[in-house]
Amino acid sequence: MSRISVRGFAVASATAVTTVGAVVGVAAGSPAAASSDNFEATAADSTLLADIPAGQQAQVQTASLTQQADAQAAQASASAKKSAEEAARVQAAQDAKAKKDAADKDKADKEAKARDLETQAASRSAARDVSNLAVKSSYSVSDVQALARQIVPSGQFQCFSHIVNNESSWNYQATNGSSGAYGLVQALPGSKMSSVGDDWQSNPATQIKWGLNYMNERYGSPCGAWSFWQANSWY
Repeated sequence: MSRISVRGFAVASATAVTTVGAVVGVAAGSPAAASSDNFEATAADSTLLADIPAGQQAQVQTASLTQQADAQAAQASASAKKSAEEAARVQAAQDAKAKKDAADKDKADKEAKARDLETQAASRSAARDVSNLAVKSSYSVSDVQALARQIVPSGQFQCFSHIVNNESSWNYQATNGSSGAYGLVQALPGSKMSSVGDDWQSNPATQIKWGLNYMNERYGSPCGAWSFWQANSWY
């Protein structure tokens, strides 16, 4: 009988013994016996592997390596899938955060713009009509400043005062000999102030009203005009 036939017979025998032992063990209510038989059969089978011819041993080893490679490939595929899912989750979280940040910034910008518009509207509406102010033949610096306090909103007066102080030192008849700019706010040309009143040359209230309108329209407020003036020494 050949070595292969002997091994086949031995394996078959060991299998049969294992099966019978398992049945007997179960019938007798003795799981331990079945386990012992399985161990003996496995040991016998392992011993018989040594009897396999060299050529067939190579085939067995090749099959084992193939199984190992398949298992490793499956594990690598699962790991790559998990990594891809995690990367997608992180990217989705980053995209959601960026979208939220952009929405928050847009909201903040709109709110800031709305506040600026409200401030400008309040500044314009707070300016008093100068038509009912008593007209005098001449005005001192304190007179002019008192008029300005009545016309310019209180929150903007300091900025307005800084500009007037630098432009004309509160002299409503100040004239720039080079450019021809005239009055408290040095309008250029001075005749621009006629849009508020024909008495622009002699009435500081008219000049103040025109200057306030100019600062609101061009810079949003006297404080906006003062910020520009500080950076450029003109407005």
